[in-house]
Amino acid sequence: MAGIADVAARAGVSKATASRALTGSGYVSDATRARVRSAAVELGYVPSTSAVSLATGRTQNIGVVMPYVSRWFFAEVLEGIQGALLERGLDLTLYDAKPGTPGRARIFEDFLARKRFDGLIAVGLEPQDHELERLLAIGRPLVSVVGAGGESSLVTIDDEDAARLATEHLLALGHTEIAFVGGGTGAHWATVDQQRLAGYRRSMSGAGLAAAARHVRSDVTLPGGYRAAVELLGDARERPTAIVAVCDEAAVGAIIAARRLGIRVPGDLSVVGIDDHEFAEMFSLTTLRQVPREQGAAAVEILLAEIADPGRPTTTTRLRARLVMRSSTSAVDATVDADTGLLRGAAPQ
Repeated sequence: MAGIADVAARAGVSKATASRALTGSGYVSDATRARVRSAAVELGYVPSTSAVSLATGRTQNIGVVMPYVSRWFFAEVLEGIQGALLERGLDLTLYDAKPGTPGRARIFEDFLARKRFDGLIAVGLEPQDHELERLLAIGRPLVSVVGAGGESSLVTIDDEDAARLATEHLLALGHTEIAFVGGGTGAHWATVDQQRLAGYRRSMSGAGLAAAARHVRSDVTLPGGYRAAVELLGDARERPTAIVAVCDEAAVGAIIAARRLGIRVPGDLSVVGIDDHEFAEMFSLTTLRQVPREQGAAAVEILLAEIADPGRPTTTTRLRARLVMRSSTSAVDATVDADTGLLRGAAPQ
């Protein structure tokens, strides 16, 4: 395998000049840099990570901390991060920090403190146990993907706006009995879930339906959405005509529950999710699309800029979700309610 000496000889420069040209650690003319890089390509030279680290003072490695690896959103963000890093020849160290586990505590107390990375990307970090402050105290650039943000740069979608769009889509179809399913469980209620509930409530209030707003708590999973929907839809007298789910997994769970109860979707019940999960198309789910891979790639861009310029101010990037129409929503069924004499779903005059 060719070494730096071979590249230097092929390019007609010293080893020190060749090293500077390949690592960017010192001044080299554009013509010389181009000649050295051309020689490296011709010889198939690949600089070792340790050599680059010695020359630049950097590890060429980015740390990624996330609470789940197998769940759809986090896996998609990780794909985006990895793709962006591979394009730049950078390494990735993944820390799978599952909430409530001894491993999470060890990651924050031990592994991250070793600083074997040039910067960190924290995905879905909640403001619990002062973890954000502990990451910032490490002294490496930090970018958050969803979660708390705060003193670090943040990449996310506008979650409140996404829930607003979902709710207003149902309102435009004539629905007024709209429930919100998901979130509100556990000791640490996710910031994302709270923002989406706030968007739903704001839309209901803006439509003069604040008193009709209903929040059914559930885990943000398919089984969680199923259990919550069984409870919500079981009483025909209290049944809503539409559901805004905190995420697509909860929405799919609600659709399965409705079908098992003999409730037609969308004939009797309209359902909207948020995410555009890989299951959304399978269940013909109307949803608000976010693109997690783009969020991961954007986080890499911001982090590398902060590594290059440590004095760069932090930024917040809020991407806007887009409504994707499928067949889980329709206009409210215009049938007369036996108890009120009103069209079902119509607001009392």
